[in-house]
Amino acid sequence: MTVPLTGDPLLAAKLAVPCHAPGLVRRPRLLNRLTLGTRGPLTLITGAPGVGKTALAASWARSASAADPVVWVTVDEDDTPGVFWAYVVEGLRRSGALAGDDLGTPVCADEVDRSLLVRLAAALELAPAPLVLVVDGLDKARGGAVPDGLRFVSEHAGPALRLVLVSREDPPLPLHRYRAEDRVHEIREHDLAFTRSEAVQLLRGQGAAPDDELVDVLLEHTEGWAAGLRLCALAMARSDDPAAFARSFTASEQAVSDYLLTEVLAAQPEPARELLLRTGVLNRVHPDLAAALTGRSDSGRILQDLARCHAFVEPLPGTRWYRFHPLFAEVLRAHLRSRQPELEPLLHRRAARWYAGQGRSAEAVEEAAAGGDWSFAAAQTVQHLLVIPLLAGSGTSPSADDFSRMPEDVPGTRAALVAAACCMARQDVAGCRSRLERAEEAPGATALEAEPADGLTAALLRLLSAPGAADDQARRVAELLARVPPEERARHPELEPLRLYGQACARLRGGRLQPARELLEQAAGACCGDTAVLLRHRCLGRLALADAAAGELARAEEHGAASLALADQHGIPDSHRSGAAGLALAAVALEREELAAAAGHLDQADLLADTRRDPDLVIERAVLRAQLQIARGGWEAALTHLDGHLDGTAAASPGPAARLAVAHATAALARGDVDAAAAALDRVRPDDAPPSHTVALAQVRAAADHPVQALQLIETAEESEAVTVPDRVRLLLLRAHQALLDGHEDTARDLLVQALDTARPEGLRRPFTEAGPWVRHLVRGLDGRSGSAAWLGTPHAPADRPVVEELSPREREVLRQVARMMSTDEVAAELQLSVNTVKTHLRGIYRKLCVSRRRDAVERARELHML
Repeated sequence: MTVPLTGDPLLAAKLAVPCHAPGLVRRPRLLNRLTLGTRGPLTLITGAPGVGKTALAASWARSASAADPVVWVTVDEDDTPGVFWAYVVEGLRRSGALAGDDLGTPVCADEVDRSLLVRLAAALELAPAPLVLVVDGLDKARGGAVPDGLRFVSEHAGPALRLVLVSREDPPLPLHRYRAEDRVHEIREHDLAFTRSEAVQLLRGQGAAPDDELVDVLLEHTEGWAAGLRLCALAMARSDDPAAFARSFTASEQAVSDYLLTEVLAAQPEPARELLLRTGVLNRVHPDLAAALTGRSDSGRILQDLARCHAFVEPLPGTRWYRFHPLFAEVLRAHLRSRQPELEPLLHRRAARWYAGQGRSAEAVEEAAAGGDWSFAAAQTVQHLLVIPLLAGSGTSPSADDFSRMPEDVPGTRAALVAAACCMARQDVAGCRSRLERAEEAPGATALEAEPADGLTAALLRLLSAPGAADDQARRVAELLARVPPEERARHPELEPLRLYGQACARLRGGRLQPARELLEQAAGACCGDTAVLLRHRCLGRLALADAAAGELARAEEHGAASLALADQHGIPDSHRSGAAGLALAAVALEREELAAAAGHLDQADLLADTRRDPDLVIERAVLRAQLQIARGGWEAALTHLDGHLDGTAAASPGPAARLAVAHATAALARGDVDAAAAALDRVRPDDAPPSHTVALAQVRAAADHPVQALQLIETAEESEAVTVPDRVRLLLLRAHQALLDGHEDTARDLLVQALDTARPEGLRRPFTEAGPWVRHLVRGLDGRSGSAAWLGTPHAPADRPVVEELSPREREVLRQVARMMSTDEVAAELQLSVNTVKTHLRGIYRKLCVSRRRDAVERARELHML
């Protein structure tokens, strides 16, 4: 047959349902939706290129789901209305729907006679059975004549005709009316995005063997875009290292760039291409921002057109903002860099000024940093107090990572202040102090006193990095905070808890334990909202450490567990977690002589960055490791371990320096080296010495057989208001031992009973173990005078190892699978969880059972009859 108006033969391919592509994934959820839609008059399938629109419709048309006859018409860009309707009529004839009807064919290429559409609608109204007309590529039809004709035929043909329109954009039909009348069923781009199981099928169909993590990465890169997944799978199959390929965003972008450049970017008119290239450097774009980057007053209309035709640009609901598909954005950036490499930083700088003009200072900093305009980025950060969320780790912009590329030689006070804040955010206290000095020496340093924001930033950094108690700095922060406008303070609720946290840490460094604990309690209570979660996690961890140092082990356990639970609940990544809570729980376990539990907590804390960077936590970690080695009889190992840190005692803050010296003295006394113990304690200045240092010095004098000096030191320590529970126990034991040596055994037993009664509420065992074998002799001679010694038990027995919290039902399920020797991936598959979720549960199990390995967790659970 021929078409009279052109003389060209009808192409059978335009009336044929497209063949299955190799590795086609059957998608029952969408096939069922399409079947449901074809029970009504109109089904609309829309989406960007490569999302699987045609594949879905063709798969459905060829499947048993299509119970009614299907007529397929593919639209090409050069199809005029006359040609289109000629194919529709021929397709209907071939299906048998128009058998015996002589409708004729269009005689004009550019338009169709209305009478033909009327006759067609009338013929379809008399059709004996329903049929489905699929029009694929409707967006290619010229003008509005074809959609208008389809609307007319659909509305007048009766219930027998079921239309399925496949298009990159919404056709010019009265969709709002159809929706109100429930006449249209829509399958949109987000519906077509591949699910996890569908992505796995697609990748396997392309010869890939993906694990769960690899699938997650690819889904994140492509957002479920079918063509992107397929192209990535093909490229992975050719890669020597498929897993590394999948984790590389650049590799994924390269795999699909040609497709996007040809099918999307090149298909746009010149104004739209230029706008895409200039705005693609951003994560999202506003019409006014696009105008600032392009100089075009019609940027809003162009963005609307791009979103309407599904050019990988989508509006953000309820706003005037738009976002790009991540892969498309990367392709646009790469294309711009290859054409105009000097333009990208300039565009970022323009965007920074636009954001600043809109009062969006965080975005202004982000764009200025991306454009390398460090002076402007630093000025915005300090001027608008954005150093506060940076230090609090609120997860908002800016972060220390935003300034990781900032050169050291950027001039100005504010650049130095931001550099100091970034160091502090990474627990680099020495780096913070050196950059603060640079800020104070830089030209324009007078702004530190004249500008409230500059002065407050500097004072807060001085407080956080102060080597001692720093009460003057705390008062200075409070004074400057009062000068900040109320609306600015309201935008940064982290300010007050951060000030309290800084003051508390400074007091801890100064050896003022009880005032520090009070401030940490206030700081933790002042942390409100999601932006202060990380700061509260840190506050609770430091508070737990301070509780443990004070000998209040139950409170230390409570606060340590709360800190860890908060991190688990909010999914704080390991890179941002604090190890303070783990160190505190290790300290508790050591004081109770639960050595396996202490080792487990220490192993967990060792994995976190701040226990290797923060000077105070570095010393605390070293002390606890040494105490664990001493408890296991490894005095030499403990001394060797501590020797590596003792040389830095002079540079350390008074509190940590004293703690390190006391630990070294304890190890030396355990070895019997009184002179080494005394030398370690002499490194601490008397003015900085806490009661624990005095107690250790009394132990040294007693071991050196200087009882009078020892007694004087005991009396001095007992008079201190800062003496802790462990200190009191050790002082009573010192007096008891001296009484025993003097032959006053009854007095010694009385003093031992007092020590036992003091230690029992918190389960303090370590002071008795360290005191020596004479304690066991006295305990055996108590003769029922007191039951105080019964709780000492056998400190290293497995049954005494604690469980911090009960395991949740899901954690018990995970542990049962681990006991079956299943891998993380196998556990995830068995319980239908993601691998990351299983890892989170395992971390919680390790913490609660006080272990650091799978095997230990299983053994511990069996000891407690959990398995």
